Amino acid sequence: MKALLLCSTLLLSTSLHAAQLLIDLGSGSHTWQTEELLKHPDAQNITIKDDVSYKRDMQYRAVPMALLLKGLKAADHLQAVALDGFAAELSAGPLLNRQGAQAWLAIEDPAKPWPALAADKPSAGPFYLVWSDPAAGHISPEQWPFQVARIQRLAPVAERFPALAPDPQLAANDPLNQGFALFQKNCLACHRLNGAGDSQFGPDLNIPYSPTEYFTGAFLKRYIRDPQSLRRWPQAKMPGFSSSVLPDTELELLLGYLKHMAGRKQLPQ
Repeated sequence: MKALLLCSTLLLSTSLHAAQLLIDLGSGSHTWQTEELLKHPDAQNITIKDDVSYKRDMQYRAVPMALLLKGLKAADHLQAVALDGFAAELSAGPLLNRQGAQAWLAIEDPAKPWPALAADKPSAGPFYLVWSDPAAGHISPEQWPFQVARIQRLAPVAERFPALAPDPQLAANDPLNQGFALFQKNCLACHRLNGAGDSQFGPDLNIPYSPTEYFTGAFLKRYIRDPQSLRRWPQAKMPGFSSSVLPDTELELLLGYLKHMAGRKQLPQ
């Protein structure tokens, strides 16, 4: 038993020391090592108030994301992929900000490991995208991917997954396209729609039925705000979206998109 515990400890230590983060911006890629990032000239100790994953204030050694994404434009699109396959779709613009809501790559120091996310869960490391002053940018909980293994520049979601797009005849600033943008920001990391998307976590939000078809409006809004107020079970993973993260006007736009897509069902190929 002692030998087994020692072996497990050594494997964990090796895993932490050997952690790598691939950043692929299309024009070139770089694989960052934990030690390299901890010693980055712009790394600093930061405090994140009311951390989304830990539900309390946390201290991290972190590097501003803008410095790791040099060469990107605000209109570019990124995907952050976690060790468990969670894939967060991220607009580059907010990640490049150096004022207001600012994105940081937090690096777990093997000598000072972060606490577990839950009793039977690992920590948020080895790499975690966190935000200072997130309210200033209406940053969604889905924009805090943890256990990140890869950050890559990709084509926009509508190009990669046409089945997600609203009616192409709509104007670019149509409220339904605004709702589509909110769906990408808040939902696509966990849910597919019409079978399209990279997520393997939550249920499809249109096949066989859209939640707008079986939830009344008031209950669907309540579910999005506080999922466990309607469906409570220990393994529930869906976070609540408060009005500070998803204002009522944006929630209406998101629901408008889902209702629209209920009339544009496409069976997965």
